[in-house]
Amino acid sequence: MAIVIFLVKMKVRKPAVVYMLNLATADVLFVSILPFLIIYRFSGNNWLIGEGMCRFVMAAFYCNMYCSILFMTSISVDRFIAVTYAVRSLSWRTVNRAWLVCGVIWAISLASTVPLLLGEQTIFIYELNITTCYDVQYSDDLRGFYFYYFTTLLSLLFFLPLTITTFCYIRTIHSLGTIKMNNMRRRLRAIYLTVIVLSVFILCFGPTNVLHFSYYLQMYYYDDDSLYEAYTLSSTICSISCCLDPLIYYLASSECQRYVYSFLGWKKDSRPPRRQRLALTDNEENTEVTFREETC
Repeated sequence: MAIVIFLVKMKVRKPAVVYMLNLATADVLFVSILPFLIIYRFSGNNWLIGEGMCRFVMAAFYCNMYCSILFMTSISVDRFIAVTYAVRSLSWRTVNRAWLVCGVIWAISLASTVPLLLGEQTIFIYELNITTCYDVQYSDDLRGFYFYYFTTLLSLLFFLPLTITTFCYIRTIHSLGTIKMNNMRRRLRAIYLTVIVLSVFILCFGPTNVLHFSYYLQMYYYDDDSLYEAYTLSSTICSISCCLDPLIYYLASSECQRYVYSFLGWKKDSRPPRRQRLALTDNEENTEVTFREETC
């Protein structure tokens, strides 16, 4: 629904819509691979559809997760620039530049998963008579290439974006507190957006990436993989972001709110026009009262 609204109704005329459209696309791609992982888990961690599909599914899982992280970071930077440098940013925040940023994000995310596409990911466990997908790796690989690969990946594509997002939203809230705004609803919407994006970022992606990072440190220094089960369980939390991202779209644009109601066929409470005249005839004094209502 979000993709239809962005493409058909809103026509992608603003940088924020570009980022939200790409985030929605990443969510759809992320959800599309979940059935393979669900079947794998309910089959007793037995991968039945080949090495190639295992590589593709795991690469898509990480690619879409890091795409979502980077697009949410882009939204935070865009909001920060729009609020802090409202006038000067008019020439910076263009649709073409937003598409360029999104293209770079997709390229970085795809490039980051190349080792997963090239390396062997399935291992047959004779004792259990199952074929695992990514869950079991050789100890030398975990303490060698994969250690440097994943610690670098997590540092650049999670911890750095988390730092940038937190900084941008703290400054955004501070700027909103210092700017005189007559529209209190707009200010509250911006604050709600900040809280939701940070919550999605920390709650959905935090446990998975922190445990993943800790797991490789533990494997490298102590040859202990006891954290992997906790990491596997926490990785399921990532999918919750797909349920919460629509709140970001809804709060980030008042135009999107109107089209959501229109798309669903709901009637939103009608708002008064910018100027409204009401003539009240008083039987005793026969006077006319005129007043103005200002819309949000």
